[in-house]
Formats: sequence, C-alpha cells, structure tokens
Amino acid sequence: MHLFSRMVRNLAVVLVLLMALWAMLFYYAMVDEIRDEADDSLEHYSSMIISRVLAGREFPQIGDGSNNSYVIKPVSVEYASQHSHLTYHDENFYIAEKGEEEPARVITSIFSDNEGQYYELRVATPTFEKDDLFGAVAIWIVVLYVGLLFIVLIVTALIFYRNMRPMYELLNWLDSYNPGCKIKPLPDMSRIREFRKLGDALQRAIDRSEELFSRQAQFIGDASHELQTPLAIIGNRLEWLMNSESLSQQEAAELYKINQTLSRAVRLNKTLLLLTKIDNHQFPKSSDVDIVDQVKECVESYGEVFESRGISFEMDLPEQYVVHINESLASTLVSNLIKNTYIHAPENSSAKVEICSGVLTVSNAGDAALNADHVFDRFYKSSKQHTSTGLGLALVAAVCRYYDMPLEYEFNQGRHLFKVKL
Repeated sequence: MHLFSRMVRNLAVVLVLLMALWAMLFYYAMVDEIRDEADDSLEHYSSMIISRVLAGREFPQIGDGSNNSYVIKPVSVEYASQHSHLTYHDENFYIAEKGEEEPARVITSIFSDNEGQYYELRVATPTFEKDDLFGAVAIWIVVLYVGLLFIVLIVTALIFYRNMRPMYELLNWLDSYNPGCKIKPLPDMSRIREFRKLGDALQRAIDRSEELFSRQAQFIGDASHELQTPLAIIGNRLEWLMNSESLSQQEAAELYKINQTLSRAVRLNKTLLLLTKIDNHQFPKSSDVDIVDQVKECVESYGEVFESRGISFEMDLPEQYVVHINESLASTLVSNLIKNTYIHAPENSSAKVEICSGVLTVSNAGDAALNADHVFDRFYKSSKQHTSTGLGLALVAAVCRYYDMPLEYEFNQGRHLFKVKL
C-alpha cells in the first residue's frame, strides 16, 4: 500500500471514530440541556401551585397557555413517608385537552399543609419524542459529518501530496538510476530542509557507488586484458605438446583436459572484458540493425553446433524488425539468448523465438522456475553445464541496461521465457 493511501485511510478511520464519539456526546448533552430547562420550568410551576394550596388561593386553570398539566391528590402519612418528596422522570402522560397520551417530563412533589395533611402533586409538560430526536440528529450528523469528512480528507490529501512531492520525485530519480549509466540531475530539494538533506545524502552514496563501480570495472578490464597474452602463450605451448609423437595415450588425455580448461578460461576472460567494455560505454557507434536477420543467423549457427541435443527451434518472426543499436551488442544480445536456450533446454525438447509488439521472446521447456532475482547475475548457474561460463545472461542484462531496454524472466506452464522490449 502506498504511503499516501495508508495515511488517508488511517486519517479517515480516526476522524470517523472521533465524529461518532462527538455525535453521541452532542446528542446526550442536548437531551440533558432540554431536560434541565424542562425541570426548571416544572419546578417553578410546581412551586406556584404549592404556594396557592398553602395560601388557600385558587388553583391555576389547566390550559392557561403554559402547556402544563397537573394532578393533585391527598395522600396518607404512610404514603408520604415511603416515597421521595421530589422526583423527576419521563413517562407518557395523558393530555385531557388532546385526549391522548404524549411523552412528557413529570415532576412529583409530596408536601403537607398547616393542618398536617399530605398531598401529592404531579406536574407534567409535553416534551420531545426521543426516537424522533435521535433520528433527526442521526440524519443531520450523517449528512453534515460525511460532508465534513470528505472535505477534511480532500484538503489533507492535497496538502500531503503537495508537501510530499519532492519525496516522490526523489524516489523516481532513484528508480531511474543504474550503476554505470548516465545519472540524471538530482531533483530540486531546496524547498524542504529534511528532503534536501536526504537528497544530498543519496547523492553522496551514489557518487561512492559510481566510484566503486568504476574501479571494479577498471580492475576487471585491466586484469582481463593482461591475462590475454599469457593465456595465448599457454595455449600455443599446449598445442605444441599435444602434437608431439612421443606422448603416451594417458599424457595426451591429460593434456586434452588441460586444453579444455584453458579454453574455458579464455572464453571467460573474453566475456569479462566484453562486460567491462559495455559497462564503460565503449560501444558508442550505433546503426540500424535487423534483429530478424540476427536471430535467424544465430538459430542456424547454434543449431548445427548443438545438433546432437535434438532441440527443435520454432521461429515466429516478422519479415524485418530494425533497431538502432550497436551491431556488435545486438549480436551479443541475440546470440547469448539463443545459445542459452540450446545449452540449458532438455534434450529433444522444443524452443521458440518470436517478436511480437516490439518484444523479443525466447522460450524453452523446463522442469522448475529459476531464481528470478538472480538469473541475470554474473556466474549464476541453474544447471551443471561445465561448458557454461555463467555470464551469458549477464551479458544480455548488460546490453539491455546499456540501452534502457526492459528485460524480464518468467516461468509459465512449464516453460522458461526471456523477454526483451526492443
């Protein structure tokens, strides 16, 4: 999940919980305030009736404009002693004028006159339907708070995106970086101090990485170059020894094994030197190269070399597909993909090469998927082929990296697929 989406989601959850809690508190606070106002009115009205009873004056008329109703009756001393003299509660109270019951707030008072007679006074005033009030409050809370929630989230998202834009630019810059390739200018990080410090730190880290990469490439190139002469001398002397008539059969067999090992070392040295040249951008000259011709030539050549393995190669190619690329690197790219298939495909199996929608795909049968994270690493080997240097796919990756061509590997329905976006 993106950081932006995660923050918006978490903010939305927190806001919903806070707004729900606030709505509940608002509802209960509003109900409590209405009850307090009703209780004050009832207490005042009840006190007026009690004072008139004690003074022997006329009771107020029901329906005198106060919306209050009351009932007064004499009670015994025992009743008065067993009940509270002042209580408030909610109940459905019968309104004589309307001839129906309505929810009301009721105050019950028990008092006595000068003669010791106790009376119970019940005064009621119409109040609200709690269900209706709750429904109305809930509807308005949903309407208002949902709108407020969306406004807060949108404003927060805009502010977050605007302030985090330098970080996204920095991430895109890092994604585009490839060791040994031309580095794009660092995005402007001057607006925010923390991002500026992060950008400076990353620039220093990449500069160190480039320096180490350059030193490594220079070392490999120098070592490979210096090894060419002694390897050639050793090869010539081995050939001279192998042509000697005084060798025994056992000595000739040992010299043959040594020559095979030397040949592998020579191929390895040449491949490392080629990798170094690619990494050092020593192939600046490009031309229009027909990839279809390259593929056909490689399939025909390697088909003869590896004829004993019985691999049938199917080609699904257009008449022509021209790419602007260095011809030597184009040959390296195509030949290593084709050769890799001939070497590692099971004997008497099928392989296929095709170009569709600008994608060169080479596939062959296989038993299990390769390690996609390391299949293009140098010296990675998926089989025990002694003739393989483990650098074929590394060369393919180096050429693709040189020209910013996406390279993918996947294992699908028992087949290995190598795809290059030309």
